[in-house]
Amino acid sequence: MSYKNKETYSPRLLSTAAFLMALSGPATFADTAAESSDSAEKDVVDLPGYVAKGTELYTDQINALKTPTPIINVPQSLSITDSETISQRGFDSIGDIVTYTPGVNMSMGEGHRDAVVFRGVRSTADFFVDGVRDDVQYYRPLYNVEQVEILRGPNALFFGRGGAGGVLNRVMKKGEIGDDFNAFTFGVDSFGAFDGQWDSNIGIDEKSAFRINAFYEHLDNHREFFDGERFGVTPTFRFQFTEDTTLDVSYEYMDHERFIDRGVPTGADGEPVDDFEDIVFGDPDHNESTLEAHVFRALLQHRFSDVLKGNLTASYGTYDKYYANFYAADYDEIATPDVVTLDGYVDQTERDNFILSGNLIGEFETGDIEHTLIFGGEFIDTSSDQDRFNPDFDPGPGTEDTADFSISGRDAPGTGFNAGGLDAGPFTDRNDATQSDLSVYSFFLQDEIQLLEELQVVLGLRYDSFDIDVVDVENGTSGSQRDEEVTPRLGLVYKPQENISVYASYSETFLPQSGEQFANLGDEGLDPDEFSNLEAGVKWDFAEGLSFTAAVFEIQQDAARSDGESGGSVEEIDVQGFEAQISGYITDDWFISAGYSYMEGEDTNGFDPREIPEHTFSIWNRYQLTEKLGLGLGATYQDESYISNVDPDDLPLSGPRAELPSYVRVDAAAYYQLTENLRLQLNIENLLDELYFPSAHSTHQATVGAPINARLSISGRF
Repeated sequence: MSYKNKETYSPRLLSTAAFLMALSGPATFADTAAESSDSAEKDVVDLPGYVAKGTELYTDQINALKTPTPIINVPQSLSITDSETISQRGFDSIGDIVTYTPGVNMSMGEGHRDAVVFRGVRSTADFFVDGVRDDVQYYRPLYNVEQVEILRGPNALFFGRGGAGGVLNRVMKKGEIGDDFNAFTFGVDSFGAFDGQWDSNIGIDEKSAFRINAFYEHLDNHREFFDGERFGVTPTFRFQFTEDTTLDVSYEYMDHERFIDRGVPTGADGEPVDDFEDIVFGDPDHNESTLEAHVFRALLQHRFSDVLKGNLTASYGTYDKYYANFYAADYDEIATPDVVTLDGYVDQTERDNFILSGNLIGEFETGDIEHTLIFGGEFIDTSSDQDRFNPDFDPGPGTEDTADFSISGRDAPGTGFNAGGLDAGPFTDRNDATQSDLSVYSFFLQDEIQLLEELQVVLGLRYDSFDIDVVDVENGTSGSQRDEEVTPRLGLVYKPQENISVYASYSETFLPQSGEQFANLGDEGLDPDEFSNLEAGVKWDFAEGLSFTAAVFEIQQDAARSDGESGGSVEEIDVQGFEAQISGYITDDWFISAGYSYMEGEDTNGFDPREIPEHTFSIWNRYQLTEKLGLGLGATYQDESYISNVDPDDLPLSGPRAELPSYVRVDAAAYYQLTENLRLQLNIENLLDELYFPSAHSTHQATVGAPINARLSISGRF
């Protein structure tokens, strides 16, 4: 490559679960609930020219749950954001969606990748497209997305390895037969960034359609040196060979380039240093990430009969990624308040992914009991070539990969980050280079059993064979490991009324020692990390267009680790929590979406784990003042949280743990319908101009939130 287990669950959790089960009592809800509220028929967005449905997982193609399942019948906590909500709220990233979703929050992702913390478990790989794994590290665009589904709690049955705290699935836009339309959005913000999106669909004939989605984005924000460009295009064809057989084929091209900003260090009090809010600890010539990708996807669906259907998905992608950065690695505010220690490296990754996934879904009866059975399999073949180079700050015989940055001697932005007046040398110190090949074979079986009209049981098992070979190019060694895992899923759904469900579920997943990106074997020979989830909840569509969900959960993580003496040990992390959401129309003109989560955790040594804010809350209101004018107002609150876990080797702690302080951010919007199909929109973020730090990667790398900013856009359809 060229350079460039705890045995019992908490009484509080189980008692809360019992309380939720008691909500199924038949009386009180019946008087106020509608006679029937089939969630598939509710429009969560209803503006002239714009109609989207989001109370059912996207039903006309493969999705995260493999079967089109109304939310009210899913024994799992989940959230859906449809394309029109993305447009209205001015969302342009996964992070924007996560900010307003209970039970999940963002990590920094080192400034070059999506990193979501699902119920206290950080992940950079638990992402899916139409139910198929999408684990390469990059910032995912939203221009070609029909809806985003966030499912919480580990569940290897459909997702395989990972998904320890949950998964995020993007449902892509597909061709629509018999329809011709063009849609666009153009926007510019107060930082100088601008973007454009295009969506065009052509009904070729009665049995085929072509659709193309494209976007361009020029990046800019409040941080010095930050810039970049992103471009993507996705042409897709849909063919309906017969009434029972359809084929969707698509190609996606991505070309992304952006400045890398790893944020600011923490001070003596453990919190990010406010005085550093305008300083970028990086270099404008070296902090950069680029991605070029080509992804081909095909989805074949066939209905064999009224009670049996199947689908087959094939995906092949090539990814070429470059990532170079300098960042704050250490800071002692007491001893050397004017000096920050910098480190840096270059990562290069070339990856090929091939995934083949198929399912058969059948409905049948045994006596009076109804079954919905799904049987599926998956094959994944991945090859990856990656290396890492450290900088040489010292051109002498020995190399130094860290340097002191004199803040007080900073003559101009970006200068002074060298050590002793020496320029940072080229990244010639290669300290890691590996080549890995991964093969995964999986089979799963699940049965949704309708025992009674009010009672459904979900039973499922999955088998995974995970086989990895790694060549350490730097050291001239190689190794391999094979893990075989069987993971269950159990669920119980009780519906005292058509519009109320009460559920309980148990699920498991695992993560091999090679980790999320399998660049090395990790602790070779040790068992995979194991995760289990116990959850109970209630879902209630208590009025036409208005729904409420709540859940309690406990996630248990058992991580196998080498202790260098006995050969192995188990580190446990236990996370418990409560989530609640309400979404829908209070009146014909007033739409509300609100979510709250409470989480607490404990590791083996009794410390709180990283990135678990105890309380988070978000709310969004949209009110239609007149036929043409609408206003939006919302807020999000995130409690304080620790940035890093406690390393037992560092005990006793010499000072306060690094943490992100709590914050409240207020957002607003205004919409004006110029014509039936043309809308002018203003989105304002951080209306009160709060200084806040929403996420971090490690102790001395905390994200500086954007000050008040606005985006003006126009969107239309013709």
